[in-house]
Amino acid sequence: MRLSYRDKAISGLLTVVPANERKFVDEMENFNFSRARSLKLKEVMGYDRHRIVAGPVCASDLAIAGIEHVLTRGHLAREDIGALIVVTQSPDYLMPATSHVVQGRLGLHTDMVCMDINQGCAGFIIGLMQGFMLLEQPAVAKVVLVNVDVMSRKVSPRDRNSFPLIGDAASITVLERRADAGVIEADLKMDGGRHEALMIPAGGFRRPSNSETAEMMQDAEGNMRSLDHLKMDGSAVFNFVMTEVPELIGGLLARTGTTVADVDVFLCHQPNRFMLQKLADKLSVPHQKMPSNIVENFGNSSGVTIPLAATFNLTDTLLNDRKKVCLAGFGVGLTWGAMLMELGPLRFCEMIEYREDV
Repeated sequence: MRLSYRDKAISGLLTVVPANERKFVDEMENFNFSRARSLKLKEVMGYDRHRIVAGPVCASDLAIAGIEHVLTRGHLAREDIGALIVVTQSPDYLMPATSHVVQGRLGLHTDMVCMDINQGCAGFIIGLMQGFMLLEQPAVAKVVLVNVDVMSRKVSPRDRNSFPLIGDAASITVLERRADAGVIEADLKMDGGRHEALMIPAGGFRRPSNSETAEMMQDAEGNMRSLDHLKMDGSAVFNFVMTEVPELIGGLLARTGTTVADVDVFLCHQPNRFMLQKLADKLSVPHQKMPSNIVENFGNSSGVTIPLAATFNLTDTLLNDRKKVCLAGFGVGLTWGAMLMELGPLRFCEMIEYREDV
């Protein structure tokens, strides 16, 4: 699906990461693998450390901390918020929507749109698409897009395939109309026929959680998890990314008459360093143009890895300059999308820590 937007822009980016940092070398004893094998995987995949919540922290907690920071700093006025979008696959409740919870806890006005979007690795891209569409309405002055997940609470700490990768984080993105923003082009694809490649088998209405779904089982590779935990078919996900994503991004560049050299930076979802560098090679993108250092420092926080790549690597650049960027998200669903746009100069571009004891 091809989508285009005019006179819309990102005016600010904030990311929120938990202060609780865990190191891979300190967690290796939880896995049924030798130290040598785990250290080899650490080197290849780029495992090092990740940020995960401590205790019963929910998506709304990270979201509220981020929005309050933006409001307190004067980057955004409460009365200008016409829509609040929360993209998450780890909501506070099955109902009501987490966006309503955030609105209520912040005491925002009632003349606004609150909306949850259930998306994962491509969630930031899909959230931008929805936000830009809402800005077509004159009554919506600004959209606050929250992308947040606390998926560490649904990953087995004895699953070496997933737990060392997982990270918790939130991003707060302010969208608004801007006459000089130019055209934003996007492509999006979905294939629900492959949804089992990345999923949590139990916990929904199809298979409610119970004592049986909570039972820990060992897979053929020695990982321990239950049906209530995230399960990933690593080979299927890798093949999907290497096959579908280069074609999507390459097609977007081709149809817009854009070369790799024309793009200043590729801000992509980061499953792990190895996979992202292979993707860069497939697209003939120099590694320095596609940052791949988020998972090793913070973990894979689903779609939030895209804004994290911006706030961690490009803060000074995006505060002062305008750059041609290609955003791309891909994963659970299966879903893959890419967006080509001008980014910057931003009103704010910052990363903060969330402390559970504050």
